[in-house]
Amino acid sequence: MLGQQFYHETIRKMVVSFGTIFNNIQIVRKNNAGATIQAMKVPLAYGPKAKFLTRIREDASLNKATAITLPRLAFEISSISYDSSRKLNRVTRIKKTSGKGNTKLDSQFMPVPYNVDFSLFVMSKSGDDALQIIEQILPFFQPEYTITVNDNLDMKQKRDIPIVLTGIDYEDNYEGDFVTRRAIIYTLSFTAKFYLYGPVTSTSVIKQVQVDQFTDLPDKAPKREQRYSVEPIPVTAEADDNFGFNETSSFFQDAKNFNPETGEDE
Repeated sequence: MLGQQFYHETIRKMVVSFGTIFNNIQIVRKNNAGATIQAMKVPLAYGPKAKFLTRIREDASLNKATAITLPRLAFEISSISYDSSRKLNRVTRIKKTSGKGNTKLDSQFMPVPYNVDFSLFVMSKSGDDALQIIEQILPFFQPEYTITVNDNLDMKQKRDIPIVLTGIDYEDNYEGDFVTRRAIIYTLSFTAKFYLYGPVTSTSVIKQVQVDQFTDLPDKAPKREQRYSVEPIPVTAEADDNFGFNETSSFFQDAKNFNPETGEDE
């Protein structure tokens, strides 16, 4: 069973969707008179907090062209875990038609619930910049924020994904003398409740079912057989049409004058 190649990019879509939530946060700086003197968009990147702090310590004076700028947002996946509280019936299938003229029926088992934990880092050199960013995030999480994701394109499904704020930590990363650069860091923890999908199987649409039944009688008795068949009405109906069924029963036997109602020879 394992080894069948499939890739729905579900976790990748969750990472992109989570980052998209925070990719347009802006801050403004004002003078003593309350006039705006600077407005900037806060950059966002995927990566661990330690890497960004290392770049800050290596160039505290900001003389290098590769120096990191603050404020900044960064996020990363911290863990992925199974969520048994959202478990679905494992034998139920999702189905849809495909192919030219809807001649194929695609099916897929119900998805498996998982949680992915994200850590969002808000890094700033001043407390006011950090608080501006935090106040633009927290009001939307009460404690969850729901987004809609095209997480199953093969089956043309969209799903609402709740992203829950689970914790907020604060640290003032300041070590060394007065020329050492300061970094105020808020760490926001989130849990996204999503689903993982298995492979999709494709089969032809069944247009007719036929069952042959016979009675096990002594050798000298005539053989009797019943054929039961079912087909859609109309016969040109496709898998996603609203159609009825036509049922037909036929009786066969060796004797010429067999009565199917009485089961006797006339």
